Amino acid sequence: MESDGSQNHALSEAQRERFDALVERVLAELPEPVLAMLDEAPLVVTDLPTRELLESLAEEGVDVDPDAPEELAGLHTGHAITERSLESPGDLPSTIDLYRVGVVQTAGGWDGPDADARIAEEIRVTILHELGHEMGLDEDDLDALGYA
Repeated sequence: MESDGSQNHALSEAQRERFDALVERVLAELPEPVLAMLDEAPLVVTDLPTRELLESLAEEGVDVDPDAPEELAGLHTGHAITERSLESPGDLPSTIDLYRVGVVQTAGGWDGPDADARIAEEIRVTILHELGHEMGLDEDDLDALGYA
């Protein structure tokens, strides 16, 4: 049986609670106009993306490894506001997915006295990165802004 990697990267309930508290702290510090964008593209927090999602993204040409779900910190799904039209009113709303394991790994893990600060900063950058996609920015635009 093939593993989706989730057993190797399981978070404890305490780690999930710690992470979620950091998300709440980051959200409380964001400016109101940024928070208002989350009304249009809600934030969904989970441990890892599914293998099926990663395979689908890879098939679409996105640079992801279905065998390494821990490498993805966030994902914008849906259509950017710059791509919406009156001709497709039935499209599902966009969402911003935040993946706990990917964010923690990108931030360097839970160890060290500055772990919460590093993880909170990665949460902030990931949320802003994915909201940038909602606004129609591509990876080069986000890199230039420091949100890559």
